[in-house]
Amino acid sequence: MADSGDKERTVVIAMDRSPYSEYAFEYYLSEIHRPTDHIIFVHVPELYNITMQAPMVMADVTVVTDLLQQEEKEIKAYLEVLGQKLKSHNVGGKVKSVGGTPGEVIVKVAEDEGATLIVTGTRGMGQIRRTFMGSVSDYVIHHSHVPVLVCRHKGHESK
Repeated sequence: MADSGDKERTVVIAMDRSPYSEYAFEYYLSEIHRPTDHIIFVHVPELYNITMQAPMVMADVTVVTDLLQQEEKEIKAYLEVLGQKLKSHNVGGKVKSVGGTPGEVIVKVAEDEGATLIVTGTRGMGQIRRTFMGSVSDYVIHHSHVPVLVCRHKGHESK
């Protein structure tokens, strides 16, 4: 990335409503961004409310439907926030929301879009938790065919 020419680059930035992804975007803007870059925000929605409450409400289809509709509204609102973020920073790009496993989706979108870089945050999970739960940033690092920048939030220490 030493070349500072005006060649357009496609940069995939993983966004998940966390301060870690926000920090990754801010780091990208302040340290790496070029005016000719094309940004693709990738959001992989996770249906928290349904998975948390589903065992208790499985018998009532209307409750599950209401939960799905609420999740859909929240996802749509977040995608609009991401679109506004691009506009407010005067950055060219688009927002993609794709269902699936986050690491797999991020790598696939980067391949499909011809990305030259993936930027992601990290929650800084400890070794044991990462072993059992998996880590999105670990997956992306090990499966991506383009460079990956993992941004650790300032002041965040792994426990």
